[in-house]
Amino acid sequence: MSQWLPTTRKEVEILGWDELDVILISGDAYIDHPAFGHAVIGRIIEAEGLRVAIVPQPNWQDDLRDFKKLGKPRLFFGVSSGCMDPMVNHYTAGKRLRSTDAYTPGGESGFRPDYAGVVYSRILKDLFHDVPVVMGGIEGSLRRVTHYDYWSNQLKPSILVDSKADLLVYGMGEQPLREILKLLARGVPFSSLQTVPQTAFMQPQTDALPKNKKWQTIELASHSACLRDKKTFARNFKFVEQESNKQFANRLAQKVGDQTLVINPPYQTMTEKEVDASFDLAYTRLPHPKYHKRGPIPAFEMIKFSVNMHRGCFGGCSFCTISAHQGKMIASRSKGSIMKEVDQITRMPDFKGYISDLGGPSANMYKMQGKVQAICDDCVSPSCIHPTVCHNLDTNHMPLIDIYRRAAAHPDVKKAFVASGIRHDLLTAKDEQDEKNNHYEEYTEQLVTHHVSGRLKIAPEHTSDEVLKVMRKPSFEHFRKFKKKFDQLCQRAGLKQQLIPYFISSHPGSQVEDMADLACETKDLGFKLEQVQDFTPTPMTVATVIYYSGYHPYSLKKMYTARNAGDKKNQRRFFFWYKKENRRWIREILTRRNKPEYAEQLLASTTSGRGKQHARRTGSS
Repeated sequence: MSQWLPTTRKEVEILGWDELDVILISGDAYIDHPAFGHAVIGRIIEAEGLRVAIVPQPNWQDDLRDFKKLGKPRLFFGVSSGCMDPMVNHYTAGKRLRSTDAYTPGGESGFRPDYAGVVYSRILKDLFHDVPVVMGGIEGSLRRVTHYDYWSNQLKPSILVDSKADLLVYGMGEQPLREILKLLARGVPFSSLQTVPQTAFMQPQTDALPKNKKWQTIELASHSACLRDKKTFARNFKFVEQESNKQFANRLAQKVGDQTLVINPPYQTMTEKEVDASFDLAYTRLPHPKYHKRGPIPAFEMIKFSVNMHRGCFGGCSFCTISAHQGKMIASRSKGSIMKEVDQITRMPDFKGYISDLGGPSANMYKMQGKVQAICDDCVSPSCIHPTVCHNLDTNHMPLIDIYRRAAAHPDVKKAFVASGIRHDLLTAKDEQDEKNNHYEEYTEQLVTHHVSGRLKIAPEHTSDEVLKVMRKPSFEHFRKFKKKFDQLCQRAGLKQQLIPYFISSHPGSQVEDMADLACETKDLGFKLEQVQDFTPTPMTVATVIYYSGYHPYSLKKMYTARNAGDKKNQRRFFFWYKKENRRWIREILTRRNKPEYAEQLLASTTSGRGKQHARRTGSS
């Protein structure tokens, strides 16, 4: 059986090591599983024949003994704040401190600092100023360039400035990490790693950019120019997003004070063989034994019987950070690798026969890619399915159906569920031939009748066409069509299952009237919404740029966003039109806004029917 990577001096000594090559610092508890970045990075370093240890959740408030206990690594320190941005981990959309942390034993909070990557890196540079620090993970990816930080309400420079890290690896780090390790093994000095793709670093403005004949360089507006003018900041983001999603991107450069931030272009999408290599490493697939007495780790409990089948998302939603970190193109595992993991799960001692999820960032994008790769190579669109599904996108669901059936047929699997959210707009065919070619009906029937554990998550996000355009989401009509199909399939199979829609309030572009429309549309469909999702501005998204600047980064047109607590609360109240304390307020505000038809629809004792709903959408009375 595989052993955990060492976390203490004693564990290092047991292995007979007198020196470590790399020491990893993580804001999460050490879970040796491919769903947790620190484990993937550690196992890759191990597979390269190097000696690596992990220091999980070090104490940053005492004498810093956790940072010093393993001494100096020969090559570098690797720093990550964990699987979540630490500020999203710590605070709600209303900036209230959360009482739990899903990545800590017992769900306890308080085991990592705010801006954890910055804090860890600065401590290491103070203690070991001559040892390079490489930063990675979601916090570094989303903060690699001038960005708006919602929690401090500031426009901040690249995280490299505040953290003092020597190198930033952004995105999924396997490819750049392997290149870094290969170059260091050849004796290349760390200071000469400046042409590794998918990395970023700071250099003096007086220095020439490192030479690379394959790369053109786009110079972004400086950090100081962004501070002076919000529209300049918004304009910058268009280039950042486009170059992040290209297969053959340009290098980005930005002046920050007397230095230059250099962001090298990303690697091309990982091949099936490369993705398999990361998932097939020698993980124990369990949390480190030292946590046994501290209670279960919620994030692990949620995924321990699940299988992640692919990475990336071509949805390009304005509020989502997935493409900024994992990329727009889908990197899928092989069928063999997936089934190997299913088999590993069935041998876990507490497995009861149920796979909790066969999924990914979006459950039904497995194996989907461009029909003609050359078209994708020249594409700058942030989304492959908005405003319409790209003619070059292969949306065939048959490979996914095959995986579902194979997993469900495993002799030790009673049921294989799909808990990840699906893209319903990929399942509403434009015509009969489209449906036949891509197996939409067959997939939906397989999913609904065999892989739903009572509830199916789906994210229409809004009902207003204007808001949905800003979100880069499809018309709400797609949701209506999918719900009709879902209900028919459940009825035919005799299943009592629920469709759970997710919606966002206070998203840029959303007015009070839009939230009233959302409430009416969902009431008409029989929903009483219980899950409130208020828009949270996170770095590296179009929606956050709009929230801070007031401008859409592509059109540079002004756009409304609910920003103060009162306006946000008012938008949320429409989720709960059925609560007595909201009824009078709803009637008054809609009357004031000259929208009495919304109030009539919402506050009637029964649904008003599709005739009135249609009149409301078309603006007739």
